[in-house]
Amino acid sequence: MRRAAAFVLVLWPLAAWPAGDAVKGETLHQSCLQCHGTEVYLPPKRKIGSLAALRRETARWGDYYNPKLTKSEIEDLVAYLNRDFYRFP
Repeated sequence: MRRAAAFVLVLWPLAAWPAGDAVKGETLHQSCLQCHGTEVYLPPKRKIGSLAALRRETARWGDYYNPKLTKSEIEDLVAYLNRDFYRFP
């Protein structure tokens, strides 16, 4: 039982880590810059407080694109934004 609990505690943070490709996300991000700059990711304009919130907001804004961003593209963007701006654990 202890072994299973230790295993879960070790791997649990990895489940929340972005699964996307930050390099691909950086390329995708160029389309975001058509509407806003990177200042929205930095204080005092930053409104995102967690990795889950970053994923939700990225998905929400991804619906505005035509065609909509795929789940894979959303994960790529989240990985890029987290790597370069947010740095959530």
